[in-house]
Amino acid sequence: MAKNGKAKNTLNKAKHAKLMDRKKNKLKKEAALRKERLKAIIRKSKESE
Repeated sequence: MAKNGKAKNTLNKAKHAKLMDRKKNKLKKEAALRKERLKAIIRKSKESE
């Protein structure tokens, strides 16, 4: 027999997925920013030589 009523646990899973996506995006953005800063420092050091 099928269950009656609201599907259990779907809202919680959706919230968790949303949070994890947000976390992944934040980490990617921070990594890209760090890379860009390093590139800028390297460029600056090459110019000053």
